[in-house]
Amino acid sequence: MQSTTPPRRIAVVSSSRADFGHLFWILRELQSLDSVDLKIIATASHLAPGFGQTVDQFEAHGFELEACLENLLDSDSDVGMAKTIGLGVLGLADLLGRLRPDLLLLIADRYEMLAPASTALALRIPMAHIEGGEISEGAIDDAVRNALTKMSHLHFVSTEQARRRVIAMGEEAWRVRRAGAPSLDHLRRSQLSSRERLEQVLELDLNTPPVIVAHHPVTLMRDAAGEIDALFEALDTLDGPVVFCFPNADAGHQAIIERARAYCRRQPRARLNFNLDLFDFWGLLKQAEMMIGNSSSGIMETPSLELPFINIGPRQRGRERALNVIDVPGERDAILAAIDKARSPEFRNSLRGMSNPYGDGHAARRIAETLASCPLGDELLVKKAVDLK
Repeated sequence: MQSTTPPRRIAVVSSSRADFGHLFWILRELQSLDSVDLKIIATASHLAPGFGQTVDQFEAHGFELEACLENLLDSDSDVGMAKTIGLGVLGLADLLGRLRPDLLLLIADRYEMLAPASTALALRIPMAHIEGGEISEGAIDDAVRNALTKMSHLHFVSTEQARRRVIAMGEEAWRVRRAGAPSLDHLRRSQLSSRERLEQVLELDLNTPPVIVAHHPVTLMRDAAGEIDALFEALDTLDGPVVFCFPNADAGHQAIIERARAYCRRQPRARLNFNLDLFDFWGLLKQAEMMIGNSSSGIMETPSLELPFINIGPRQRGRERALNVIDVPGERDAILAAIDKARSPEFRNSLRGMSNPYGDGHAARRIAETLASCPLGDELLVKKAVDLK
C-alpha cells in the first residue's frame, strides 16, 4: 500500500560558489528521495556578475531553483556587509513565509547566512546547520558560526572536537551528529576535471604543478587585506604557474582582486579565476604543488590530497589542523621559508598516508538520511536546556 504521508519540504540556502561545492552531494541525495520536496534558494554572491554569476551552476548541474534573491550590495565596506544581511531578511521573509518548509538547511559561517537564520527563527521554522563547532578566531565567521549553532535545531559537525564543542554550548546530544565535511565527498564521488581540460579552461600549461592561491579578507582586522603585501612579495619570487581563486565578498576583497590582476598582467604564467566549476576546482587541487592563503579549503580539504597548505595570518586560528598545514605570519620571509619547506622531499614524504580529521567522504548520505527521517514539529523546534555539570 502506498504511503499517504506528504513529502517533507526541505529548503536549502546557498549564498556562494564555495557553499554550493559543499552542498552539492547533499542536494543530489535529497533530490533522489521521493520523501523529500527539495526547495533550493540562491542568494548573495551567486547573483553578482562581479563574482561570476555562479547561480548558473545550479542549472548546469541539474538542480532546479525555487527562488533567486538578490541582496549583495556592490560594496567593499563593512556597512555594505551589514546592509546585505538586512536586504536578505526582507526578501527571505516573504519567500519563507510562503514556503513554510518543514526544515531549513544552512551551512558554515558566512555572514549572509544570518539573514535566513533570523527569518526562520521568527517564522518558527526548524533549522539544520552544517559545520558548526569549529573555530576561526581571526574572522567574524567565528561569531556567525556560533550564532547559527544556537539558532539551529539539528547539527551536522565535521569532527569529534566540533561535536563536543556544540554540546558544550548547551545543545542536546541527540541533536548533534558527526557527519564529516561534505565537500570531501567530491574526492570519492565526483568526476574531477583532467589536466587536459584544466589547461583548456585556464589557457595555461600545467606540465609544472601550479601553486593555488586562495586568500580572503581578515574581517576582524582594521585593514582586512593587510597581509597581501607580504603575500605578493613572496609570490614575485615564483617562476612556475600560479592560479588565484577569487576572494569572498567580504569588506576588503577589492584590494586583493586588484593586486591579483596586476600580478597576472606581469606574470604570463598566472591566472585569476572567479568562476571555476567545482569539478574544475577539485581537479586543479589534484594537480597542484601547494596551496597558499588563508582559506578554510586549505584547512579542511587539502589534507585528503596530501597537499601542502601554507596558512597565512590569523584568519583560521583555532581550527583543527592536519600535518600538511604550515602556519606562518603575514611576513614575506616567513612565507618564503614555508614555500621551501612545502617543496622539500622530507616534508612531502611525511604526508604520505596522512588522515584528514574533517571526514571520510561519506557526509552527504549521512546528512540526507537524517534530514529525511528526523522528528519534525515541536519535537524538533522546542529545545530543552541542558543541565550544567
